[in-house]
This record gives sequence, C-alpha cells and structure tokens, in this order.
Amino acid sequence: MKKYIIYQILFLSVWIQVSAQVDRSQIPESGPTPVLNLGKPDSFTLGNGLEVLVVENHKLPRITLSLTLDNDPTPEGGKAGIATITSGMLGKGTTKVDKNTFNEEVDFLGASLEVGVNGGFAQALSKYTDKIFELFSQAALDPNFTQEELDLEKKKLIQGLKAGENSADFIAGRVRATLAYGKNHPRGEFTTEKTVNTITLNDVKSYYLNNFVPKNAYLVITGDIDKKKAESLVKKYFVSWTGGTAPSVALPEVKDAQYRQINFIDVPNAVQTEMAVMGITDLKMTDKDYHAARVANYILGGSFNSYINMNLREAHGYTYGGRSSLPYSKNHKSAFRASAKVRNAVTDSAVVETLKEIKRIRTEFVNDTVLKNAKAKFLGDFILASERDRTIADRSVRIKTQNLPEDFYTTFISKINDVTKEDVKRVAEKYFPLEKARIVLVGNAGETLENLEKIQFEGKKIPILFFDKYGKKTEKPQASETIPEGLTATAVIDKYLKAIGGEDKLKEVRSLFTTAEASMNGATLTMLNKVSADNKMMMDVQFAGNSVNKNVFDGTSGYVSAQGQKVSYTQEQINQAKKDMFPFPELNNKEEAELKGIVSYEQGKAYQVNFGDKKTSFYDMETGLGVKDVIIQEQGGQKVTSTILYKDYKEINGIKFPQKMTISFGPQQMDFTVKDVKINEGVSEEDFK
Repeated sequence: MKKYIIYQILFLSVWIQVSAQVDRSQIPESGPTPVLNLGKPDSFTLGNGLEVLVVENHKLPRITLSLTLDNDPTPEGGKAGIATITSGMLGKGTTKVDKNTFNEEVDFLGASLEVGVNGGFAQALSKYTDKIFELFSQAALDPNFTQEELDLEKKKLIQGLKAGENSADFIAGRVRATLAYGKNHPRGEFTTEKTVNTITLNDVKSYYLNNFVPKNAYLVITGDIDKKKAESLVKKYFVSWTGGTAPSVALPEVKDAQYRQINFIDVPNAVQTEMAVMGITDLKMTDKDYHAARVANYILGGSFNSYINMNLREAHGYTYGGRSSLPYSKNHKSAFRASAKVRNAVTDSAVVETLKEIKRIRTEFVNDTVLKNAKAKFLGDFILASERDRTIADRSVRIKTQNLPEDFYTTFISKINDVTKEDVKRVAEKYFPLEKARIVLVGNAGETLENLEKIQFEGKKIPILFFDKYGKKTEKPQASETIPEGLTATAVIDKYLKAIGGEDKLKEVRSLFTTAEASMNGATLTMLNKVSADNKMMMDVQFAGNSVNKNVFDGTSGYVSAQGQKVSYTQEQINQAKKDMFPFPELNNKEEAELKGIVSYEQGKAYQVNFGDKKTSFYDMETGLGVKDVIIQEQGGQKVTSTILYKDYKEINGIKFPQKMTISFGPQQMDFTVKDVKINEGVSEEDFK
C-alpha cells in the first residue's frame, strides 16, 4: 500500500531533474531600462478627513477603488484575533441588504470586492462605476454584524488554530514573531482559542467604530474616470462617514538578541526544519540606504539566483528554496529574516551555510556582473508591477503614509541603477545581522539536536536556548530513548505486519487497486494506484479529471509520462523498484532493516527503522502501525527528501490500510484521503504497459 506513494515522489523527483536542465543561473541580457511616467494623481480631501487620489487611465473600460486606513499598530491583548474576525465579518452584506443578495449583486456586475479592518478594494467595468461605488461604500460603512456571522468566524479561526498546532510551518510563523518582537508588541502577539472565545459581538462593533475611521484614510480611484465624476461620487457615498481618531499607544521597544544564538522549538512530528536567521533592523523608506538595502537583500536572498538559494538549493540540495526578507516600518523596528525549509539531517549544515552567505555579502564586494543582473531583474519586477492598477494605488498611498517625496517612484529606477558594490557591502554590514543573529529552528529534536550541539561558526560554538510552541523558555527536549535490550528491527517489522493483518493474510494479496484524493486549488487531485504481487506497479495522477502523469513499472523497466513527455527509469530507479517488492515490501526487506532508536511524534512514541540510507520508517510503539516514511533520493547530484505521514487505519477484508496520508516534498504538502481499496480485483497485465 505504502509504495504507491513513493512513486508519486519518484515522479516529482524526475520532474525536478528534467526541469533542472534549464540553466537558471544565466540571466538573459537585458535591454535598456524604460522610463516610467507614473503621473501625479489629482487629489482632494473631504471634511471628515478622507483623502482621495484620482489616477486617470482610460486605456481599459475599468474602475478600481482602493481604500487604505493608515492607523498606528496597536496590540489586541486579551482579545487577540479580533481584527481577523472583524475583517471576516466585513463585506458580508449590510444592515439593509442580506449577505446572499449583496454577493449576487457583486457577481452580476462581474466585479470583485473585499473589505477588511485596514481598508478594502473593489474593481468593475467602468459602465458600472456608480453601482460599484454604492456597493463598496455600503460594505465598508454599513456592515451587518450579527451573532451568527460572529460565531461562524470564531469557529473558522479556532479550527485554523487547532489545525496548525502540529504544523511546524504554523508554529514557526508564530514563534519567530514572538521571539523577535515580544508578546506585547502588535507584531509579536498571537491568537489563541482562549482569546478568540472572549470576543463578543459588542467587542466587534466597538473595534470597528474605533478603528474604521476616515481620519488618516486614503481612497485611491484609478481607471476610466475623471476627477469631476470621482469627486461627485465620493461626496455622494462617503461624506456620511464619521468617526474620531483611531487608537494609538506607545509600543514596546524591539530589541536584538544579546548574542548569536539558536532558539530551538521541538515539534516531534516535523518532517523538516523551519530555519530562520533573524535580526532587528530599523530600515525606513525615507532612509538614504533604502534603495541599496533593497538591492543587497535581492542579492542575498531575494531572488532565485541569490547567494542563499544558490548555496542551499543549487550547491547542496538542502532545500527547495532559500530566501531572505528585509521589511521596513515607520512605526517600529522590524525583523530581517533569512529562511528555508531544510531536511532534518542537514539542519546544522544549512545554518552554517546561511551564516557564511551573510558574512560573505558583509565582507566581500559583490561581483560586477552579479550586481548588474540583480539590478536589472529587480527593476524588471518593479516595472512589471507598475502596470497593475492596484500597484498604482498602493504606491500613491505609500507616498502619503511613508512621508516620501512626490518623485519617489519616478526616480526609483535611477536610484536603483546608482547602487554600487560599495553600497551593497556597506548596507549589508548595517542591516544583515551576524554577531547578534537569532537563529530560530522549529523541527524534530530527535533528528537534529545532536548535530546542532556540535556546530561552530567563526571558531565559536553557537549556544542553544529552548522554547515551547508559544515562545516560552523551556527545558531541553529529552533525548531518544534507549532501545530495549534484545529488541531488533525484525521484531519491530514483525509487529507491524501482524498489526495490519498478519503475514499469512498479506501473502494472499495478489493485487491492490487504490484510489485516493486530495484538494488542490479548489480542484480534486486523484491518484489511482495498481500494484501486483509479481512486483508491478502503475500510478495515474489525475487533476480535475485529466491525467497529469502516469508512472509504470512492469517488473523489469519503468517510465514516467507527464505533460506529453516520457522519461524512462534510470538503472538506480529500476534497482530500487525491484527492491521494493510490491505490495508489502516489509515482507521481504527485513534483512537490510536496522533499528536506530525511539522517537516522539504527535501521537506518542515510535521505533525508527532504517532501510539502507534511502528510506527511514517509523512504527508506533504501542500499536505497531506505520506512522511515517522518509525517503531520500539523489537527483542531479542533490538529495531530495520526501515524507509521508499515515493516519486513520481501517480494516478492509482483514487487512488494515491508512485512510489519510500527508505527503511533503520540499515546501509542498498534500493531504490525501483514501476513497477505495480493492484487493485481488480490478488489476490486469494491461495496466503495466
């Protein structure tokens, strides 16, 4: 049963290998940089404080409204989550029009409309200009807050929190912010089920009235409209908007770590480590360093060809992607972050290599060609974004809210082009932390901690501090338990085989036909898998009813067919397929199995069994059932790791099969549910041709 999942991973690895033949390290020569004429928007201000900017663009019969509330960030405290809930309730009808009718009106126009506590956005054909103004103003200024909608939003938020409690990615997002900013800072506080449950309907109404106010609000109107009509419609629909000043409080100081350190959060079921090298910076858009800092970050980790990605992904194969971000804020200091999802086995190496790249850009001048290409690609993205109405709106508002000069964006290209390699080195030293870097690692302590305790950088060990899933200091996780004397891998596998049905029952299986489904972008991904006891396999992956890849092994050779291309198995893949021995490989692979230890996972404790250096399986100590497989494959000189979690076993004709499987490969994760299992039926020789 489990092996058909492995061949889904095999296809993905083959695809990666084929696509890797494109040399992404070579950027095509760029032509001359175009000059942008963004134009100066017309503007006027209503008596209530709402500032309106009008950007005429008559190329397309389209109108766009973008509302921004430039309120100071404030902590939510014991009501953490109230902004999310209030945003979720906005745009759900008005006090005069129910939600369904309101949505039908928007759909009839072919429009898009969204409103949240920080503003909103609406777009429609210009022939519906009056109507979209009316609907947008109603959604923003006349919301229908009901107990029914509140209960629904609270339930959704709590479900999301519960779903994330065992997700390393979710936990990393929460803990990184908490450790960097502090729990009392708006950027560092987090939502819990307890804080959500304290939120009442009156809380939501008060939050909206206090924060959704016209002072410091900006409405940008872009598209097929002139100033006169825009002013008329704004006065008609927004002059009634009243309110005082949004709350503003003194924020706690954001401080850097005292010294370079690892902050480790143990998530026993983590299939990979969420790594982030962080540091506090004080970059603002008004700073003279701003343009150079953007270019420096782009070179370090802001693009595919960046230092970090080319090292961690291309040179070492530790991850599917390494990136860095350098945020800015006029209100408070922010946290630089270089991050990647890396294989557990190489977490220590990934940390060291990331620090090396940060040191490199701080101490060495960037290559002239690298700098030239980085500026060209960065500006290419900037120019492409300039074509979008929403970007025009955002930039117009940013000039106001960030106190930027009026020519900030018209001179942006020239200032980026003026950045020198000396500038890059200078700002890297200033904004990319090294001596006080906070290295936040969220992962499986049992698989990473031993090596992490040995790593050194610049001749010094990096101390490790331990935190729980909420950023609270805690004790070092317990090491892997000692294997009971006399226990062998064969005994663990025998217990597993007995748990799923027993060897005699399993040997009666001549074929399996399994159907599993996963949701992807609103459509259904279906995986049909057929295997036979004479070691043949066929897997057909279908998306929205269409086959997207087919994987076949006939016992001697195999191939992967995808997107009209057919790729034959390599000899190594053929050898591995023969070794797998479908449909229950554990019946035949006991001799190469090695019991490595006992580890914790989300449901308890499991035995770790290695099958050579390519596969590791985990079996629950109590039930004996398989709970996880980790598969490592070599592709183009890189090691690609895939992980499969197994849950909810169900007995079918005397044999237990997992009904839910979570497959992780790189940053991607898919949750499959088994829909059907047929034993000794539905499989023929034609399936393996």
